Amino acid sequence: MVMRSVPAEGPGVAYPGQPHPQQQGRPQRPGRTRQPRALSGEGVGWVAAHGGAGASTLARVLGGTDLGCRWPDASQGEPAKVMLVARTHADGMRAASRALGALREGRHPRGMELVALVLVADAPGRLPISLARRVRVLRSVAPVRRVPWIPAWRMGKQAKDLPKEVFRLGALAGTRPAEAGEPR
Repeated sequence: MVMRSVPAEGPGVAYPGQPHPQQQGRPQRPGRTRQPRALSGEGVGWVAAHGGAGASTLARVLGGTDLGCRWPDASQGEPAKVMLVARTHADGMRAASRALGALREGRHPRGMELVALVLVADAPGRLPISLARRVRVLRSVAPVRRVPWIPAWRMGKQAKDLPKEVFRLGALAGTRPAEAGEPR
């Protein structure tokens, strides 16, 4: 399932028949045609809903573009398909909610597609009931994929055996984990 929404009004949003706000008032050079700028249909971008979400680790392990805490930039040819990444602690889930709210309101680049919200475990074990309920709420708004606690990643090391959830996430992203191994 892919979540798509229509861009809203605001800075940096251009509509058909209107020049892009950043291009207004700039004269065209004679003999040069402006290439349309669009997000790339290739690859996947990892967007962190907050610092420390795990987007950089997932980009390193699964491939794709680490976009940090921002939406993809068409002028850089960044991927249209994104995975929004957040930790499963309370602040992480609030940040994910805010990012999903921005998507719902159309505050994102034209053509961007949310593939899934990826929730990375912030600790080993089960979530407290209040956080598990929050996951259910988020799941009602966007497709959710969970990544369990991986102790080696905490130490910045490669995991010997990755959990099957990481392989499934890689399949969704169209990649295969770089840390190889077979799913456990």
